[in-house]
Amino acid sequence: MRFIVMVKANKDTEAGILPTTEQLADMGKFNDELVKAGIMLAGEGLHDSSKGVRIGFDGKKRTVRDGPFTETKELVAGFWIWQVKNKADAIEWAKRIPFQEGEVEIRQVFEEEDFGKEFTPELREQERRQRAAIDKNKQRSGK
Repeated sequence: MRFIVMVKANKDTEAGILPTTEQLADMGKFNDELVKAGIMLAGEGLHDSSKGVRIGFDGKKRTVRDGPFTETKELVAGFWIWQVKNKADAIEWAKRIPFQEGEVEIRQVFEEEDFGKEFTPELREQERRQRAAIDKNKQRSGK
């Protein structure tokens, strides 16, 4: 099962205050543990919301709003994507995150089988082609 672990923003992350060397080292050590355990598929920090936009959809109408966004507690400052056995494993790993304060949210990522018969063989093949192209693009860009 894949889970996204979203690091919630706070006043410091929204002010653009970067982690200290010690905090970066602690997080690097934790990420090393995740990688060695075969759990971490991705993980990134995000710039503050003043550098972002939100796009609203209403039929064919699109509305673009520039950040910053006011509800800091609802914003995401970073994320991991983990491959674990179940939600309980994700929770146990998340308890080990070296934060002094803050909050994370854990949500399961949809897998092919979650969509049932509506996810037709043609749509499954399209998904496989897209994932193969993404992997090829990553190899080409060296990321």
